Amino acid sequence: MAQPQIPEMAAIILAAGKSTRMKSARSKVLHEIGGRSLLHHVLATCEEAKLSPQVVVTSPDGSDVRSAAEVFGAATAVQDPPLGTGHAVQAAQEALKSHEGDVAVLFGDTPLIEAATLAAMSSARRARADIVVLGFDADDPTPYGRLVMSTDGNLEKIVEAKDATETERAIGFVNSGVLLADAKQLFALLDNVTNDNAKGEYYLTDVIGLAREAGLTCTAIKCDEAEVLGVNSRSDLAAAEAAFQDKMRGRALGAGVTMVAPETVFFSYDTDLAADCWIGPNVVFGPGVTVASGATIKSFSHLEGATVGANADIGPYARLRPGADIQTSARIGNFVEIKKATIEPGAKVNHLSYIGDARVGPKANIGAGVITCNYDGFNKSLTEIGAGAFIGSNSSLVAPVKVADGAYIGSGSVITKAVEGDALALTRGPLKQIKGWAAKHRARNTKKSGD
Repeated sequence: MAQPQIPEMAAIILAAGKSTRMKSARSKVLHEIGGRSLLHHVLATCEEAKLSPQVVVTSPDGSDVRSAAEVFGAATAVQDPPLGTGHAVQAAQEALKSHEGDVAVLFGDTPLIEAATLAAMSSARRARADIVVLGFDADDPTPYGRLVMSTDGNLEKIVEAKDATETERAIGFVNSGVLLADAKQLFALLDNVTNDNAKGEYYLTDVIGLAREAGLTCTAIKCDEAEVLGVNSRSDLAAAEAAFQDKMRGRALGAGVTMVAPETVFFSYDTDLAADCWIGPNVVFGPGVTVASGATIKSFSHLEGATVGANADIGPYARLRPGADIQTSARIGNFVEIKKATIEPGAKVNHLSYIGDARVGPKANIGAGVITCNYDGFNKSLTEIGAGAFIGSNSSLVAPVKVADGAYIGSGSVITKAVEGDALALTRGPLKQIKGWAAKHRARNTKKSGD
């Protein structure tokens, strides 16, 4: 589905908060949901909505946050010292001095906001207001600033919870903090915000009152509460993860994916499942997974950085690591690990095997307990297994090595040299039997135990 494009709109992402309540040495906005940091979720939404430029406001010691922002090509600004949300927005003014148009103020710890919501704010801004605030109907409005709306849809004021009257406290429509305005107009209003309050800080919300005094129009639009869930603690992080997973499950089901127990399946931000996939219970998708139509992923499988082809069959209890390329109708069975290996069409690796740094040809069969010995402690080497080859159980293929098309490897062999096509290779020693040895062994030990 084409994503909404918002013209002439920049973004300021406030990310100067500390991890005090997270009890973490890592910056709060660098904690992850769905395999991606909170900040990167917000920046990805800005990219999706074509918001440009993007400016991330950090604390003076936020070098890690600045580095993360630069990965997305965002500019950065430093708020020093921290004097409130209005002051944080002002810190981005220099970076936006050449910007003509609107600016959205977002938060690096509010990762689930949607591009469609930003588009709706932009539409409201152009249709009827100089400033648009994003609000939500809170299940528990107690801690939030109330959005006091007039009967004609204008936002009259934002009242902080501690300052609200009894009538205002009954309002369930509350402030998310997200705001949209013309950039130059916003900065002009912020120049008039004072810090005459208990905390001595400059609040972004004060621009609403100043805007109305100046004869500007303000309004608020509504989104779901989950979309503007802020993350300030580990509990909040878990709640955001749960909300993200619910969203991803809903998208997958809506796209034609079958999930037997969707509440037990976990996605990453970029998981790509085609229609008519079948996903069993307790499957985990790490980053970088693509699954084609008709593939089956059975219970307790873990996939990361892997591609699964059409009608392939994976698991149960399979692990696909980065670089695993499972092609059409290939089979990866229980307790099999694949890493940086191509399993070509119709090939089978059915049980208890490790295949790493390898190419397994079409319709080859890998027996139970087979491993490719790809690492010598310093270097990784390639194993090549040809089309239709048969690798017997409990064999070790010591890379670099090639088993040609149609070759057979006898069970229990250690293969260190190339095997010709259609040849049988085995390295087992001859069977040796000592008649009567077991009976004598038992008799000797039984006598000793009786002494």
